[in-house]
Amino acid sequence: METLKRVSLALVIIGAINWGLIGLFQFDLVASLFGGQEAGLSRVVYTLVGLSGLICLGMLFAPMENENRGNSMSPGSVNYGTEFGDETVISNENKDKRE
Repeated sequence: METLKRVSLALVIIGAINWGLIGLFQFDLVASLFGGQEAGLSRVVYTLVGLSGLICLGMLFAPMENENRGNSMSPGSVNYGTEFGDETVISNENKDKRE
């Protein structure tokens, strides 16, 4: 599945570069390489770029994996180790004072 995502991303990047060339210079790189917009191979490339865009659209809404799960300094992770330890000591001192 990871390979499919990488290939899809590469094809989306190729499509984005092609659209940039069309917008800036009115030059369709895919059409010039494969024999025009109506050529069969050009249509295959356009179709693959479109399908890759749909696959990448699914990746956009997928939850991101946290690579630093063991790192206590990563955002969103809270370490309560010292807080509970200190609270236990304070509780025991207060208990001794009451008796």
